[in-house]
Amino acid sequence: MVSAKGPYLYDEDGNQFMDLINSWGPMILGHAAEVVNEAVQKAIPNSLSFGAPTRKEVEIAELIVSMVPGIEKVRMVNSGTEATMSAIRVARGYTGRDKIIKFEGCYHGHGDSFLISAGSGAITLGVPDSPGVTKGTANDTLTAPYNNLEALKTLTAANKGQVAAIILEPVAGNMGLVTPQPGFLQGLRTLCDQEGIVLIFDEVMTGFRLAPGGAQELFGVTPDMTTLGKIIGGGMPVGAYGGKRELMDYVSPAGPVYQAGTLSGNPIAMSAGMAMLTFLKDHPETYTQLDSTAASIVAGMQANMQQLGLSYTINRIGSMFSIFFTNEEVVDFDSAKTSDTALFGRYFNSMLQRGIYLAPSQYEALFLSTAITENLAEQYIQANYESLQEVLKA
Repeated sequence: MVSAKGPYLYDEDGNQFMDLINSWGPMILGHAAEVVNEAVQKAIPNSLSFGAPTRKEVEIAELIVSMVPGIEKVRMVNSGTEATMSAIRVARGYTGRDKIIKFEGCYHGHGDSFLISAGSGAITLGVPDSPGVTKGTANDTLTAPYNNLEALKTLTAANKGQVAAIILEPVAGNMGLVTPQPGFLQGLRTLCDQEGIVLIFDEVMTGFRLAPGGAQELFGVTPDMTTLGKIIGGGMPVGAYGGKRELMDYVSPAGPVYQAGTLSGNPIAMSAGMAMLTFLKDHPETYTQLDSTAASIVAGMQANMQQLGLSYTINRIGSMFSIFFTNEEVVDFDSAKTSDTALFGRYFNSMLQRGIYLAPSQYEALFLSTAITENLAEQYIQANYESLQEVLKA
């Protein structure tokens, strides 16, 4: 890719693509949004990095605390991976326990602890357990099926008093989009309270996208810690982790758990993020527009399938959705893996030839931006119909 503006990407050959990935989520206002670009351009003359705190870092921290229910204190880092690694370290330091529980198909970045039954690119490439991860690390990472509260209770009972944290995407986006079943998140909250386990919501994808306060606001379940990324940089490299005050007070220099980074709180990223989050907080109608556009697109795709006599599964929440090439309901990693990935590959390439840029994996979610107009949504639906027709003939 060489450039992007609004709903479109442009590659080195001059091709134009309607973008349904949006840099994996952060371009919620479309590419090169003026409000973000202006903030970046204003910040650049003051220098690109200080390696020291800035006013903007404090201001965006205060804004995040005001918007996200589960965050009382927050620390900036440079990526979602750094955020999840740091949150796990804090949970272990706070509880004095070593083990963590993650869910099959949830992806939390490329930290060693998370590359066990990982989703996203790991499963797409056929390497769910990456070489280079030690046996000791793998032994401290327990896995459970997503949306299965009973299996989780059995797992915690078998490791009673040893589990520091349970980490999950409250809405999974890395096995394709999978939403939590009714009562699942609340059941997690209750279990963690009973067992003294730190509940971590990885909202790198869902934070500020599904609601101003993320999935935890949408579902009314408050975690102990939250990891963030993507949107809070407005497209610049950034991440953050935060949570209850007593947990975050374990982070150095207030506490004994060490974490630092020269580029954390980078002034350009903070300026971009401040512009993005301020806009989203001041314009709640953004979420209504995104939800309406996504609903129209999914309804159109379902009408296409009905006309063609197909019954594939489409999962959607807010401005995120996935089509699974399976007739089964997709509620976890196992059901996601019933999808016909070869068929998806043909569909992806067919859509690409029609100027639609999708995630190149069955196991990824799509993300809309406000730059996708009603007219563009109709173009997408028509391309979807033509592509489904084409791949069925192959």
